[in-house]
Amino acid sequence: MSAPPVPPHRQSKRASLAALIGTVLEWYDFIVYGTAAAIILNTLFFPSDDPLVGTLAAFATYAVGFLARPLGGLVLGRLGDRVGRRSVLVLTLFLMGAATTAIGLLPTYEQVGVLAPILLVLLRLVQGFGAGGEYAGAVVLSVEHADPRRRGLAGSAAPLGFAVATLLGNGVFFLFLLLPPEQFASWGWRVPFLLGAVCVLVGYVIRRRVEEPPAFTQAKAEGVAGAPAPGGVFAAIRRHPRSFLIVIGSRMGENGFAYLLPVFGVAYVSTTLGLGRAVALWAVMAASAVQVLAIPLCGLLSDHVGRKPVYAAGTLASLLWLVPFFLLTDTGVTAWVVLAFVVGLGICYPAMLAPQAAWYAELFDTEFRLSGFAFSRELGSLLAGGLAPFVATALYAWSGHWWPILVFMAVLAVLTLVALALGPETVRRDLDGAAQREDRGALTRAVNHSAP
Repeated sequence: MSAPPVPPHRQSKRASLAALIGTVLEWYDFIVYGTAAAIILNTLFFPSDDPLVGTLAAFATYAVGFLARPLGGLVLGRLGDRVGRRSVLVLTLFLMGAATTAIGLLPTYEQVGVLAPILLVLLRLVQGFGAGGEYAGAVVLSVEHADPRRRGLAGSAAPLGFAVATLLGNGVFFLFLLLPPEQFASWGWRVPFLLGAVCVLVGYVIRRRVEEPPAFTQAKAEGVAGAPAPGGVFAAIRRHPRSFLIVIGSRMGENGFAYLLPVFGVAYVSTTLGLGRAVALWAVMAASAVQVLAIPLCGLLSDHVGRKPVYAAGTLASLLWLVPFFLLTDTGVTAWVVLAFVVGLGICYPAMLAPQAAWYAELFDTEFRLSGFAFSRELGSLLAGGLAPFVATALYAWSGHWWPILVFMAVLAVLTLVALALGPETVRRDLDGAAQREDRGALTRAVNHSAP
């Protein structure tokens, strides 16, 4: 006898939990590497007489992880649209977990020379490839299972993983920084990477119990999803060119801020200002604790007032807070440093991150939702988040001041606001794709009718 069907509300909870756990792994991987790059990897893998040069090299390798994310989004996203969301999410879980664990086992430059940074780059590429399909898959799974009136809240489960992973990653690093410096440099820095294996096991147990979303199952039964698309892996771009460009543009400011503060900010406070590693990590952890409350609240707010207003407010607030952020951190007072991170990363940033999840899923039809979401989002990650810490560090090295960083982030924020202005409000949109296909058909008929 077959097992009785699981009630929809229970599947929705399982999907949200699966999204949370998977995103914790994704962000844990990148936060751990970003923190390690700012604190220890620059000396172990990129030795240099100038600490700033070593930090630049470590951040360059950090950016390499983003190079593979669009490819992962393209390949894994299309695979998810054909074989199902759950299967791809299990695959991404193992790809990212294996790469993260392997980084913790790498020999250093002192042990094997130039082979050490080469292996580090290769593992970052594997990590990035898996991450390319992870976040979008987690969001799509939770949003497609959700009550239509609560998609913003359900979709915030994946962004919430960002806050939990930042707490987890920086918390683990903080504990091991209590070791004597020689022990931390010898083996202590490895443990946070090795703990990635635990996330894999927990995530697998949860994800294998989640069913495919009804929207995907229905589309596959109707022959709309699951079959090879005429346009191949680029079919989502050809079907949704406007959505593709909107996602990339709106990612500029959001993803730039996502990595500027917890990655460059940590290096700036701990190394440039000389305040020590503990102060920067405490500040990021305090901000992440606030995010745990702010992210679901912003997701819920977007269900009531729309995705775009909440997103735009977060973009403007994040940009306006940059000057106070640097002024407060430059005081060197721990309390002011913590406040700078809490407001910027804990309050302003979640207003961008939370509504984004459901909005991106709602921009694409079911048969192209995962591939369109994943590829466009990760291409935006490469152009903004992957470069932000490196560009910010290079700008500071060039000018000796943080004002060029403000200009750089202002450009990213303006691109996001333009994309928001051009994008549709999707809070009431059906996820079965019928309404979107009808709208697109009407637009095509109108264009054909107006053609000479």
